[in-house]
Amino acid sequence: VDFALAGLPFEEELQHRASKFSFGRGLRLTTCSAEDLIVLKAFADRSKDWGDIDAVLARQKKLDWKYIDRQLAPLVEAKEAPEIMQKLHASRQRLKRRP
Repeated sequence: VDFALAGLPFEEELQHRASKFSFGRGLRLTTCSAEDLIVLKAFADRSKDWGDIDAVLARQKKLDWKYIDRQLAPLVEAKEAPEIMQKLHASRQRLKRRP
């Protein structure tokens, strides 16, 4: 479980875009959008996160890539890790080619 305190503009936007998701039997949790999850996972840039990103990309057929790029670019710039953008777009292209 991750908590965001909206210290960055992205985190504030993430909270505004969050929605309730029903897990059955009356259990409803507030979850982030698929796009925001991709941004968070890519920024973390751990091996496990890239597997999670691939799973999201395989499951979600329509994603707002302009939003993802707009949110992720300043984060990776601040982290001085531009290769993260390249890795994300490589994952996107690889999964597009799957049957």
